[in-house]
Amino acid sequence: MPSIATPGRSAGARIGSPVGRAVARDGAAALLPLAVAAGPTWWLIGRPASYPVVVLLLFGTLLGAVVRGLSEAAPGPGIGPANRVTLLRSVLALPVMALALQPVGLGGAAAWWVIVLGTAAMSLDGLDGRVARSTGTTSAFGARFDMEVDAALILALSVLVWSAGHAGAWVLLIGGMRYAFVAAGWIVPALRGELPERLRRKVVCVVQGVVLLVALGPIIPAPLATAVCALGLAALTYSFAVDTVWLLRERRV
Repeated sequence: MPSIATPGRSAGARIGSPVGRAVARDGAAALLPLAVAAGPTWWLIGRPASYPVVVLLLFGTLLGAVVRGLSEAAPGPGIGPANRVTLLRSVLALPVMALALQPVGLGGAAAWWVIVLGTAAMSLDGLDGRVARSTGTTSAFGARFDMEVDAALILALSVLVWSAGHAGAWVLLIGGMRYAFVAAGWIVPALRGELPERLRRKVVCVVQGVVLLVALGPIIPAPLATAVCALGLAALTYSFAVDTVWLLRERRV
């Protein structure tokens, strides 16, 4: 997962700060739902003993990024109500991300469990934004936190679809395109510009998650899974193309 820290802020200076301690408390509270999500994943898929270690390392990395990203004026006790929703989404997604780091074919109950976790994480998408607006705790960090959880989960799902043999290696483009776009911004500075809010972008993001979860379904024939993923990739490519053209045109103005 890329850093969700706010640019220009010191990473280690606030680990022991009030915000750091508050994040640690929220993280400790998230350990139980993390175990509930990761335990059945480990058991159903039969991953090695390193699997829970990978999950915990990912969780620790996430909490470290949250500490670095939050300002001292955190939105309420701990990380704030909206970010707690995003933290819950990440807890549901982390076991799936850990599987992507140890890719294995999924079948039967294991595939359905991953679909349940992915669906639950995606179903909560948007709730964090509504909570932030209703409690007056909207922030750039919260928006970035939400976006990075979405991106990392979609990347993980694309790896699992590929490793399960439901689509070719090209399906990794679904999960990798956003990261390629970010990397391209370091070469073409115009691509690092601020994009206006667009419903299209949010809808296409949701579509990617849906098509990948459908493709993971054990009852979905491989040709149908391939076709569904191809349509999702086409929509994603179009969305990124529109944003790229807009940013390049803005630079010329």
